[in-house]
Amino acid sequence: MSGHLEKIREAVINGRHKEIEGLVRAAIEDHADLNEIINDAMISAMDLIGKRYSEGEIFVPEMLVSAVTMKKGLDIINPLLTGDQKESRGKVIMCTVKGDIHDIGKNLVIMMLQGAGFDVLDLGVDLGVEEIIRHVEEEKPDILGLSALLTTTMPQMKNVIETLKEKGLRGSVKIMVGGGPVDNSFAERVGADGYGKDAGQAVELARSLVA
Repeated sequence: MSGHLEKIREAVINGRHKEIEGLVRAAIEDHADLNEIINDAMISAMDLIGKRYSEGEIFVPEMLVSAVTMKKGLDIINPLLTGDQKESRGKVIMCTVKGDIHDIGKNLVIMMLQGAGFDVLDLGVDLGVEEIIRHVEEEKPDILGLSALLTTTMPQMKNVIETLKEKGLRGSVKIMVGGGPVDNSFAERVGADGYGKDAGQAVELARSLVA
């Protein structure tokens, strides 16, 4: 790995968000390959962060700082990429279901997915079934991610999945669910394709769903 890439990777791992923009610009000025900056430096760094988080070595604050650092770097690179250069692992729609306005966990998952090379459309919070379905029809994502923190809003996930079935759309999109009260057994009961316990697991799940 070149010196520029190693410096960018270390900055993301250590959450040095004040340095990342200068490091990325320096690499670009030195004609570093843009996809190598993304894949070999940033995604590699966030893969390690996700692993450390899942193993309990770091916690949400450290993970969030690394994710923000990565995003600052991506914001510089993305406008420079042409359509042919962009290497997307897949398109993901993320939202918090109707009646629930919690989004910290969702936002962290989004940043981790972006860091792993996915194109992510964030619909926000308190999304009703019909609105979610409309976006699935229009955007044709590979994955739909549904989040809930309240036990009272969890049934909305099942409503979304059942409506997708009724409209003949279920086979065209993978569904992953997550949130504090959600677990594997719930995911199986409502017919989701998988459950992510945390942001690191959500990324691994997304990768497996598009493999």
